[in-house]
Amino acid sequence: MSSLALYRRYRPETFAEVIGQEHVTVPLQQALRNNRVNHAYLFSGPRGCGKTTSARILARCLNCENGPTPAPCGECRSCRDLARNGPGSIDVIEIDAASHGGVDDARDLREKAFFGPAGSRYKIYIIDEAHMVTPAGFNALLKVVEEPPEHLKFIFATTEPEKVIGTIRSRTHHYPFRLVPPGTLRDHLAEVCAREAIPVADAVLPLVVRAGAGSVRDSMSVMDQLLAGAGDEGVTYEMATGLLGYTDAALLDAVVEAFGAGDGTAAFSVVDRVIEGGHDPRRFVADLLERLRDLLILAAVPDAADKGLIDVPADVLERMGRQAEALGAAELSRAADLVNTGLTEMRGATSPRLQLELICARVLLPAAYGDERSLQARLDRLERGQRLGAVPAAPPQQAPPAVQAPAPPVDRTPPPAPAAPVEPPAQQPAPVRTPPPAPAEPAQAAPPAVQAPAQGSRPGAWPTRAAGAPAPARQPAAPQPEPQPAAAPAAAVPPAATGGGGDPAQVRQLWPQVLDAVKQRRRFSWILLSQNAQLAGFDGGTLRLGFATVGARDSFVNSGSDEVLRQALADALGVQWRIDAVVDPGGGPGGGGAPRTPPPAPAAPAAPSPGAVPPPQADRPPQPAPAPAAPRPPVAAPPPVAAEDDMPADDDPDLDETALSGYELIVRELGATVIEEYQHE
Repeated sequence: MSSLALYRRYRPETFAEVIGQEHVTVPLQQALRNNRVNHAYLFSGPRGCGKTTSARILARCLNCENGPTPAPCGECRSCRDLARNGPGSIDVIEIDAASHGGVDDARDLREKAFFGPAGSRYKIYIIDEAHMVTPAGFNALLKVVEEPPEHLKFIFATTEPEKVIGTIRSRTHHYPFRLVPPGTLRDHLAEVCAREAIPVADAVLPLVVRAGAGSVRDSMSVMDQLLAGAGDEGVTYEMATGLLGYTDAALLDAVVEAFGAGDGTAAFSVVDRVIEGGHDPRRFVADLLERLRDLLILAAVPDAADKGLIDVPADVLERMGRQAEALGAAELSRAADLVNTGLTEMRGATSPRLQLELICARVLLPAAYGDERSLQARLDRLERGQRLGAVPAAPPQQAPPAVQAPAPPVDRTPPPAPAAPVEPPAQQPAPVRTPPPAPAEPAQAAPPAVQAPAQGSRPGAWPTRAAGAPAPARQPAAPQPEPQPAAAPAAAVPPAATGGGGDPAQVRQLWPQVLDAVKQRRRFSWILLSQNAQLAGFDGGTLRLGFATVGARDSFVNSGSDEVLRQALADALGVQWRIDAVVDPGGGPGGGGAPRTPPPAPAAPAAPSPGAVPPPQADRPPQPAPAPAAPRPPVAAPPPVAAEDDMPADDDPDLDETALSGYELIVRELGATVIEEYQHE
């Protein structure tokens, strides 16, 4: 086995063997094929990408007996001298500008450059690390580089072309080299390992490519180190991670899955394993950020591996696909931002473990932050749960306590004075008497049972007597039936989370919670619902709202309030229902959806109280029996009225003169303040 380093044993000898630099090698070969060779070249690019190697190949192509040619023969003396392990040629001089960049070195080069080649076609100077040449040295070389003799060629190689003075750069053909793509570099490393006949695990090559960072020479050096320490089983993944200092994929999988499940115990257990295992916390955070980057790309591009965007083995790719689906794009983006910020804060931190634990806590607790990224992450988790058919379970809601009927109010007014005896009425020509304007309540009837307020009505609002109705007379001697206790409403059971069922009574019972959720989201939508809408029906998946007018319905739909209501239903009840807004002229505002109370039946005539003296009947003429009422003709339905012509009449009992609108409504509901008023004429 040769003692040469791996990158020296497999150094390219032709332009066809140079990998990842086709944008440079193809034009150079064409220039050699057309015999249009310049007197000076500038090769620039990152370290280890093939600048010096390409300069040697170009010198070999120029001095080949068949040259200038894009493919050296490899048989002539010049080709053998400039081969991979050749002795070198006296006519191809390599100068390290890092130690020979002064003005004296430049003058010495200029004096020797005018001598012709000893046995080759051209005398070629390869100046490596050209950016180390001083400005005085460049100025000393300027004349010979600008107007060299026919046998002289210059090739400058540098990683910092901007440090080469402009007068030199303007006299050269500049070819910028680039970093080698990961896929190309991985295939090259696999080919080298096959030539070395040492087995290497599939998961090792991505680690080597990552350590090389696109540099062929650096990647070959890392691979040489792993091959040197390989045992009978070859280069294993555990050996590579331990030697290169990378985090084991099992730790990354564990912490990412803990983030997806919201499991703080598992996440902090991984942190403890990282610290106890002697891993560098900053390296762990950097590897975690790299994993989150791959998951983000995989979430956005499912076939990222086929397109070369992700370089991982097939089994790891399948596992990463499940992790990306469990987290989601919004949560992945937020986690990557937090990890990136934490990685910056860990620079120079006195307690790296504490910083690592804080990063995990921030990722695990999106609800503790009110920024937009955290909100998007929470919404993304809800949407993923609905797509998968498992909405995250909301905390169990306690059943509302049974509404007990309040005790009847104690009448503290003084008892009425005794009624005076009723004088017999005077004889009237007409036999029929006019009934009293207000019917009296029955004295012997049982008091109505006090009912609980309907759902959605104002708390504390109980049924009251109509204005002008006389209070029921006290009858202490009459037996009173026992009042029946009001039945407590059944415990509210939230409808099915999938929106595929539900009881209308439950919907009415939970409607105040929905209104509160709407009010927290958008106050304008809450005003529309509470003042203009009522529950018109519910069929298990569609919630139907009735509006009194077309304008109210259109205002609700066009303002996006239906979407606000749908999101409020999802927040309050964990359901996804469709909202159907219809025009219901018979319904009025209220929004609570409680059934309308029917008008009270006419009261029966009051029975005489005990001890009262009945009026004398002798002077009262006999009352004839009332004649049967004639049937009323059917009342024709009113013709339909257009929405723009539907205006309330002045005597409309539902007309509320105290309703606010415009400025007064905004001030009362939103607490607005007028800053300045403009009068438009």
